[in-house]
Amino acid sequence: MNRRDLFSCAAAGVASWMWAEGFVPLLAAQRARKPAARPVDKRGRIAISSWSFHNYFQSSREREFNLPGSMLVLLDFPEVIVDRYKVHNLEFVAPHFASTEATYLGELKNHLVSTHSRLVNISLDTEEIDTAGGLSGPDEKVRDRAVEAAKKWIDIAHTLGASAVRCDPGRMDPGNLTPTVASYKKLAAYGKSRSIQVIVENHRGVGSEDPEQLVRLFKLVGASSMGALPDFGNFPDEATREKGLRLLFPYARVVSHAKGLQFNAAGNETQYDFPKCIAVAKEARYKGVYSVEYEGQGDPYDGVQKVVNELEKYL
Repeated sequence: MNRRDLFSCAAAGVASWMWAEGFVPLLAAQRARKPAARPVDKRGRIAISSWSFHNYFQSSREREFNLPGSMLVLLDFPEVIVDRYKVHNLEFVAPHFASTEATYLGELKNHLVSTHSRLVNISLDTEEIDTAGGLSGPDEKVRDRAVEAAKKWIDIAHTLGASAVRCDPGRMDPGNLTPTVASYKKLAAYGKSRSIQVIVENHRGVGSEDPEQLVRLFKLVGASSMGALPDFGNFPDEATREKGLRLLFPYARVVSHAKGLQFNAAGNETQYDFPKCIAVAKEARYKGVYSVEYEGQGDPYDGVQKVVNELEKYL
């Protein structure tokens, strides 16, 4: 018997033994068995904006608001959100920063790290950017000052490990977008150098409420570092909302706003078609984060939870 015949006989013997002992059927069954589906981490797609609690921050508190709890400071915000909602994505608005000094930013970053939290976006609701025409004003010197102010926040976002900054354009001139385009080209280029997306929200009352005009702006700037921040609630009616979101979501990469306004006893948003908004986002293959902005009456802590519940239901 040669070596090849010897090994063939040995292999045949082992195979017969494995079958007799039940190993072969077991291995076949294991191969046929599908791996268990991993649970979907829906909260990984959810963020919570500090604007939801704007009445708890001294810089944005409405005088008539009757607080059911104690005031907040941004340094404590990551712990509050993680402890209560088990959400680790956060969105900050610029007025809630107590300081922009390096020491404060270092401390804020430590709080993000210690809670395993990620800053998704900083919304630049600041007087130095929004006033006197801001990024769209006719005066180039005014626009340049707004651009430099926004650059400072892009640096802050980079320091804190954020993904984006939201910069409103101010009152755009539909007949002449040249000044606005010039400002955003500068910001998009600077954002790209800092790995920060510059995004624009369909924000009613500040010049960016027209989705069609925003899409024109995105196309004219033509930068991969600029995009949309679609907000579910910032539309006058359902027809405009669906059309607007279908226009904006193809340009959304980082964050959108899931707004909470008013809920029924079952915990469903009643002021607009919430599941339809999620469906539009899915159709556009949006992979970003949905940031909760609660602007309804009553306890915002409870309102934020209801928006989180709806997001978990429809994501």
